[in-house]
Amino acid sequence: MSNIGKAFENGKAFVAFITCGDPDLETTAAVVREAVKNGADLIELGIPFSDPTAEGPIIQGANLRALSGGVTTDKIFAFVRELRKDVKVPMVFMTYANVVFSYGTERFICTCRDIEIDGLILPDLPFEEKEEFLPICHKYGVDLVSLIAPTSENRIAMIAKEAEGFVYIVSSLGVTGTRSEIKTDLASIVKVIRENTDTPCAIGFGISTPEQAKKMAEISDGAIVGSAIIKLLEKYGKDAPKYVGEYVKSMKDALR
Repeated sequence: MSNIGKAFENGKAFVAFITCGDPDLETTAAVVREAVKNGADLIELGIPFSDPTAEGPIIQGANLRALSGGVTTDKIFAFVRELRKDVKVPMVFMTYANVVFSYGTERFICTCRDIEIDGLILPDLPFEEKEEFLPICHKYGVDLVSLIAPTSENRIAMIAKEAEGFVYIVSSLGVTGTRSEIKTDLASIVKVIRENTDTPCAIGFGISTPEQAKKMAEISDGAIVGSAIIKLLEKYGKDAPKYVGEYVKSMKDALR
């Protein structure tokens, strides 16, 4: 089992998404530590990109704030190296294929291993094109996390069979962002995944309330939350860590 599996060993997992460098890396570090202290089982760190196609306006805003603040991939690598001195939960990067390509794929993934990043999520990478990254990920022991969306349909079994780390289930069509309700038939998607892999699966996109998190975790192995956390960062800036901690605690309590 990969290190990511540890996030799912103690009941339902709460996965917190945080954009690196919004509003600055010091705040990101404090937010990560508060999230972990309050029960986050896995941290998904967003590396900002100027054209984040899977993101709604909230996370797009975070990307732009981070980039205008001068965040670079190298600064994020140095930041994670420092964070790893005391943060022991599994951590993954979420970014776009272009970020990895422009840095140099092997150099990027090799550095992930060196700074103890456990996995990589590339939402713009089609399953059929993952061979561009997969052999290098395997070489350095970094899981390439697969996404399964409501449109995956007859490809769900195929993607699940080759899944590693965890399966990221996209709850609904469209971009990230909070939703008042999630209408997708997620139970049937999870059923197909379970028939084809033992890899844990967690649901993301649109989850913001403890009630939604509880509902998603009843179907799957955990809930992923991003936009609701980013909203707190947008509202409170450098004072956000305390509020994020309280929010994560309320979400984790709902999963218990």
